[in-house]
Amino acid sequence: MEENNIIEWTPSSMLEVTLNEPDDFLKVRETLTRIGVASRKDNKLYQSCHILHKQGRYFIVHFKELFLLDGKKSNLEENDVARRNTIATLMSDWGLVTIQNKAVSQPLAPLRQIKIISFKDKDNGSCVQNTILVINNNL
Repeated sequence: MEENNIIEWTPSSMLEVTLNEPDDFLKVRETLTRIGVASRKDNKLYQSCHILHKQGRYFIVHFKELFLLDGKKSNLEENDVARRNTIATLMSDWGLVTIQNKAVSQPLAPLRQIKIISFKDKDNGSCVQNTILVINNNL
């Protein structure tokens, strides 16, 4: 079993992106609801990442980063960040976003750690958001 280490996180380690089209925010948000970690026992997909719009900037963030950004405790691990980076890279490959700092988008997680449900199959499974938070204004 892989050992994951809890990382020291700061807001500067968030992954900033730009939208390739002005109206892509809703597309990105919806697409992220179909990407995450699958639970075999209850046939659910747990959404890993969200798009955050703050002060005119956009970020792809792991849900544990949202806890930290809100001043709550979280056990954000290296593997969580690697999954976030892989998901953001996929979004970039699909033409939905452009990653601003390629160095922040490393390392990547293997694709076998991520489940993607196609748009046409989204109603066949159960997608679960991990959290909905009200974020404070500290960036």
